[in-house]
Amino acid sequence: MGCQEVHAVTLLAFVCGTASISGLFAATLLPQWRQMRLYTYNRNEKNLTVSIGLWVKCTRQEWSRECMMYDTEWYASVDQLDIRVLQFALPFSILTAGSALILCLTGICNTTFTSNVPNLKIAKCLINSAGCHLVAGLLYILAGVISLTPSIWSIFYTNVLNRKYGSLFTYDIAVFVAIGSSGGMFLTALLLFLWYCACKSLPSPFWQPLYSHVPSMHSYVAPSYSARSRMSAIEIDIPVVTHTT
Repeated sequence: MGCQEVHAVTLLAFVCGTASISGLFAATLLPQWRQMRLYTYNRNEKNLTVSIGLWVKCTRQEWSRECMMYDTEWYASVDQLDIRVLQFALPFSILTAGSALILCLTGICNTTFTSNVPNLKIAKCLINSAGCHLVAGLLYILAGVISLTPSIWSIFYTNVLNRKYGSLFTYDIAVFVAIGSSGGMFLTALLLFLWYCACKSLPSPFWQPLYSHVPSMHSYVAPSYSARSRMSAIEIDIPVVTHTT
């Protein structure tokens, strides 16, 4: 299979990118970024667990899954710095990764539905499979950095809160979902770069198409004609002189 055709690598990158964006979107909506446990010494009362998300906060009894109090206005009154940063970072990361996914799909469609022979007029155009996959890989790296950095920071910030208020806070499952999704974006970028480097002739500019050379007049193949049509252009009428006695 040639480099102009759709490789399994690009399809795998598209699937991996879609899964990473879906995971990051789910992590953004999950109300389980941090848990706060409230202990009581009264035997008639139960301990409480507060699940803190980016947008909502759920208070429930310990070992129970039903929320006693669901705070839907938590997003406006967040008092934890890492949660506030994540509120801006994760949606921006999703938008960046979504743009990369569209570029990746554009590159796949370009290699699938366009001719293997490039058009001389658009041979140096930036919109081609190589450029789409290269820019998509860079955007995936940017999206991964934007989402991974505050997600890891939330783990360290939980330790800061524990040192300040006691061992009341623990990070929850949404942190690991976000970190895993960020890792998936880096893997997607690696797959795109792997396809690009394996198929691209590096002496030429990075963003140009994957063709090793632009077709010239020497590579022009004339269309075939019939024997009569080839002779018709060079037919010469030769007069015939006859002698009579």
